Amino acid sequence: MIYNKVKQARFVARPNRFIAHVLIDGKQEVVHVKNTGRCRELLLPDAEVYVDESDNLNRKTKWDLIGVRKGDMLINMDSNAPNKVVHEWLLAGKLFHNVTYIKPESKYKNSRFDFYVEAEGRKIYIEVKGVTLEEERVAKFPDAPSERAIKHLNELAEAMEAGYEAYVILVIQMKGVDYFTPNQATHPAFGEVLKETRDKGAKVLAYDCLVTENSLELDCEVKVILS
Repeated sequence: MIYNKVKQARFVARPNRFIAHVLIDGKQEVVHVKNTGRCRELLLPDAEVYVDESDNLNRKTKWDLIGVRKGDMLINMDSNAPNKVVHEWLLAGKLFHNVTYIKPESKYKNSRFDFYVEAEGRKIYIEVKGVTLEEERVAKFPDAPSERAIKHLNELAEAMEAGYEAYVILVIQMKGVDYFTPNQATHPAFGEVLKETRDKGAKVLAYDCLVTENSLELDCEVKVILS
């Protein structure tokens, strides 16, 4: 996926989950943060960040904060980006052969999964999670307790009981990690449920990304350690 109007900026402060103050060309601006996670290890004073100009002229905030540089890593922080790059891979046939149907935001009973896919007679529900937390070259999720993430995993288990295949795809929005593991320090229950979901038959996959200032692309599979 490509961003069209990206500018480099400097992070100043984050008053709440939804907005941040940054310096763009030396002028302080209020920007929309497209990731409601904590991101405390990323959004540090004077951090080099990247903002994308919105096409919506009626918005109160002109810019979206989409990336940040952490040491030698460039990390995409756009919470909408993981679904977009997975969708690109599905359309390109890189996850399943002979895909005949793809439906984003697909409803199943009282649940809504990121994708429903049909390929070679297979019926598959996919839940996508974006990963921006990295500690000592290890990618972790979530960076804050997420009951919503657990709910989605439990709902995937219900779909499998009804005969559907289930995938959890962890999109690591950076390059340079050695493996993925659930964030036991922040939310051990997520790790437990993720392992249970895998043991029930779900495929749990993680991929890192090629990240530039104005693009994101799913790249290489990363080892997943759940024990």
